[in-house]
Amino acid sequence: MHEQLWITAFLNKYFGGIANAILNAVHVPSSHPQYPITNYVAMQILVFVLLMAIFVLVRLRLSVDSPGPLQHTVEGIDSFINTQAHEVIGHGYEGYTGYLATLGIFILSCNLIGLIPGFEAPTAIPSVPLGCALVTWFYYHLHGIRLNGFGYINHFLGPVWWLAPLMFVIEVASHLARILSLTVRLFANMFAGDMVTLVFFSLVPIGVPVVFMLLHIGVSFIQTYIFVLLATVYIGEAVAHEH
Repeated sequence: MHEQLWITAFLNKYFGGIANAILNAVHVPSSHPQYPITNYVAMQILVFVLLMAIFVLVRLRLSVDSPGPLQHTVEGIDSFINTQAHEVIGHGYEGYTGYLATLGIFILSCNLIGLIPGFEAPTAIPSVPLGCALVTWFYYHLHGIRLNGFGYINHFLGPVWWLAPLMFVIEVASHLARILSLTVRLFANMFAGDMVTLVFFSLVPIGVPVVFMLLHIGVSFIQTYIFVLLATVYIGEAVAHEH
């Protein structure tokens, strides 16, 4: 088992019993019953708690006349997501911006929190990007079925009827590959960024690592943007009406 972060040790000390009970209830026992909560799970819990605290703070300080910097930041993110969703999805885009904004803020927070000493970026572990990819995959398919009903299958059949069986196989494989693509892209970039920063920090602990930390921040924003953009495109394709 990897060395526990302090936040992981804290959660295992006070909530390890509950975690074991939940895992045993779903018949997925932990390989380390003494420490059922892993570092990446602990970091996701921490990100969730921090984001909830920020959202509550924004809500409490919400003001039309004199909005603060935090409110401006949140409104800027919301405006950016809305603009992008409107351009990509079109009519009815408002129903999906909540998910897209939440997804983007969560991924960005997970990417950046690893820069804080004593913490790790959970997105540098394959399970976390995979979870985001799976949730997105099911999300856009469910909305595609909700809006198009049985006609949603037309998205997989193509315009030529006699090629429909072949197109169906190709489209199903393509949609499954999206899970792998979203997962590997986010994980590989964040893992590589963490490794490069750690290597240079161990070799030259002063000055040089700052450059790579800034690069890591840039990569974090870019990968978040790409993930959310692709999610937006997939939603737009799924909810489009086939004629």
